[in-house]
Amino acid sequence: MHSYLINTRPAPGFEEESPYSIAIVELEEGPRMMTNIVGVPQTPEHLVLDMPLEVVFDKHGDVAVPKFAPAGEAA
Repeated sequence: MHSYLINTRPAPGFEEESPYSIAIVELEEGPRMMTNIVGVPQTPEHLVLDMPLEVVFDKHGDVAVPKFAPAGEAA
């Protein structure tokens, strides 16, 4: 994880997901992408920069959204 912020003001329709992180993750291949970090408490103590992550997919209807979880903890 390159950078992140913790959003405590949910967007309409996402009230049950607050707080959530908005992060910039650098992929092993080099590109960076904006995403969410899941599977960890949304606090600065648990969202550690440069921690190893793995992709998980969150299904919203017919669309699978890539999110990231700490490596080894993805469900």
